[in-house]
This record gives sequence, structure tokens and C-alpha cells, in this order.
Amino acid sequence: QVQLVESGGGLVQAGGSLRLSCAASGRTFSMGWFRQAPGREREFVAAISRSGGITDYADSVKDRFTISRDNAKNTIYLQMNSLKTEDTAVYYCAASVTSYGGGRYPTGYNYWGQGTQVTVSS
Repeated sequence: QVQLVESGGGLVQAGGSLRLSCAASGRTFSMGWFRQAPGREREFVAAISRSGGITDYADSVKDRFTISRDNAKNTIYLQMNSLKTEDTAVYYCAASVTSYGGGRYPTGYNYWGQGTQVTVSS
């Protein structure tokens, strides 16, 4: 069992920045960030391999968001710059505990965090 604890959400004006963190209680392989806005399905944001050498981003956040990880701390991060009102959502951290998991679909992950709210005002 791996527990994931997110932090760093909040209220920010459009154009601003936020940094999300997700601390895992155990060893993980690929990890990712997803988000869900009211009335919408959960959508992929970014993913990172265990080594950190492979990253993937949704087109909507590419060049604005950066995913990274510190395996010594079992923690991943999502640096969000140039935030837009449409980035408003609950952001969830996800972890795969197998070498073949991860990717852009929720089914690729075994564990989820509780979510952290990000609100971008105009």
C-alpha cells in the first residue's frame, strides 16, 4: 500500500505560478498528475518515469507546466507557470507500482492522492 499526499494548491491570478508536490510513502515507478474540473472527466496533465528521464505532457499544458521528481524524497512536483482560468481544477497525483504502468490513462496507475484544489482567477 502506497499513500500519496499532495500539497501546494491554492488561489492564484491568471498568469501566476504554483508548485504542487506529491509525497509517496513507498517506492513507485511512473507517476503522474491528473486534474478534474466540475462537470468534467478526469484528464491527464503530465507523467514522469521512475528515473525522471522520460516525461509526457498534455498539449494544453505543454511549455507551461514542468513535472519533476526527487526519488530520495519519494516526491514528485508540478511547476505550473502562466496559469490560465481553464487550469482551475482539483489536481490528483497518481503512482504506478509496476514497471509497466503509468501513461496517459487513469487505469495505468495503482494509487491516487486525495487531490488539491487549484483555482485561477481572472
